[in-house]
Amino acid sequence: MADKQAEDLAEGTLLSHLVELRNRLFKMFGSVFLVFLAMFTFAKPVFEIVSEPLRKVLPGGELIATGTASPVIATLKLSFYLSLIIAMPVVLYQLWAFVAPGLYKKEKRFAFPLLGTSIALFYAGIAFAYFVVFPLVFSFLVAFTPESVNFMPDISDYVGFVMMLIIVFGLAFETPVATVLLIWSGIVSIEKLTNARPYVFLGAFVAGMLLTPPDVISQIILAIPVYLLFELGIILARAFRPKGSEPAEEPAVK
Repeated sequence: MADKQAEDLAEGTLLSHLVELRNRLFKMFGSVFLVFLAMFTFAKPVFEIVSEPLRKVLPGGELIATGTASPVIATLKLSFYLSLIIAMPVVLYQLWAFVAPGLYKKEKRFAFPLLGTSIALFYAGIAFAYFVVFPLVFSFLVAFTPESVNFMPDISDYVGFVMMLIIVFGLAFETPVATVLLIWSGIVSIEKLTNARPYVFLGAFVAGMLLTPPDVISQIILAIPVYLLFELGIILARAFRPKGSEPAEEPAVK
């Protein structure tokens, strides 16, 4: 009888979690869809803003559309990616609200500041990509183009290129939050991460090589901030280490 009650309770709990997950996912996709409708309406002026870093360094100052449907495809791609980026606070909040009931009171106290920090860092990475990375990368590409080649990128390829860089840098700037969570969760200690600095430094450059376009500038520009943000994560984990998580002191050897 007790086993039957426990089984019914487990099924009811699982069903309630699934319903909660469905509601959270509905709010996530709904927020992205509403922003998408608004972004699609203002797609032309938004594209002018997004393409400005490249148009400023292009000899003719114009991009081209090589395919019949390229303008429509580029508009849809740009609207979707920007909708996802703009709605990211809602998406992250819904994820946090779904897992929050399972957290302890002490963990909830740190979870909300981490949520706000992760959102701020995500947009800081996007701003860094737009104002710092784009001008350097596009100036390098234009300068590297032979004089006999008329460098006029297709708008659809350009949208995919810049959105990939924006998302990569936005996620890369989440490194401090990821570092703090790894330490606070007990998966790894501060001392182990500190000793792993050479491997993290090398891994940052490998990630830059794999996640960015095949040019040295964008790889270095991604790798260096990632490593510096990793160091920032260690500093924050030391400064705001939860009480009771300090490592026990080893007895002195006589």
